[in-house]
Amino acid sequence: MMNSQLVGVYQREENLFSNSMLEDDPNDNSATNEEEKIKPRWGPGHKGAQELAGLYSRGKRSQEVVCVWICLALIVVDLYFMVAHFNYERLPTILLAAFAGIITADFLSGLVHWAADSWGSIELPVVGKNFIRPFREHHIDPTSITRHDFIETNGDNFMLCIPVLLYISYCFYFRPLEEVQRNYAFFSYMFLLAVFVALTNQIHKWSHTYFGLPWWVTILQDLHIVLPKRHHRTHHVAPHETYFCITTGWLNYPLELIKFWPALEYLIEYITGVKPRADDFKWAQKRV
Repeated sequence: MMNSQLVGVYQREENLFSNSMLEDDPNDNSATNEEEKIKPRWGPGHKGAQELAGLYSRGKRSQEVVCVWICLALIVVDLYFMVAHFNYERLPTILLAAFAGIITADFLSGLVHWAADSWGSIELPVVGKNFIRPFREHHIDPTSITRHDFIETNGDNFMLCIPVLLYISYCFYFRPLEEVQRNYAFFSYMFLLAVFVALTNQIHKWSHTYFGLPWWVTILQDLHIVLPKRHHRTHHVAPHETYFCITTGWLNYPLELIKFWPALEYLIEYITGVKPRADDFKWAQKRV
């Protein structure tokens, strides 16, 4: 029994390193054989990755800049309101809200990640080149995210948080004080959820950064408080069909255990006839 378990672990490790990019090579060498040197399977030399990177437009950059600044301003405003209405009797509630916010953010990160990885194409109007494209690029060049600056890394996540943060600001400013006090726990949950969603892609970037990380980020990864490198690498084993949650990754194993994503994919394919990750596979084949 013990031998079979060890063989299973060894096979999983072999699959991990043979079917995912070697991101931790200090020389950025992702080729494992001579063919991959000529026709890169992953990395910045992959033709599909280069084509996708070239689709990052000036208009998209402008949208990200605007969203980052609006989101940061709203976080500051909402934090002021949260502190102004805080009292120590609410501390247990806030801690519970923080935990619930982390769990919800982790699940939502997985849901969005799974949807963008598995369905649609970059040919779709508006959303294709602007929002699906980064997911296609990331699978064939996982280290591309480490070359993105703060704006490109976080612009889309910050954009998603703006409606929630605006709602919180509106309630604190316009609603009666009694209503604000009564709903403080809910506002705490929503505010912390927005913060964790905003941080998700930065955490994701850290999980692909093997050199030069701040010491405190490494500690958070080692303690699995944020997404660890080794844990996330499981997702990058082709065909990228598991471990979609990327805030903390805490929900990946439970969702895998109950076959959550395969069940959703089976249902959608049964209804629509569309196979998951067909577009993702198409871009992966553009090696030369």
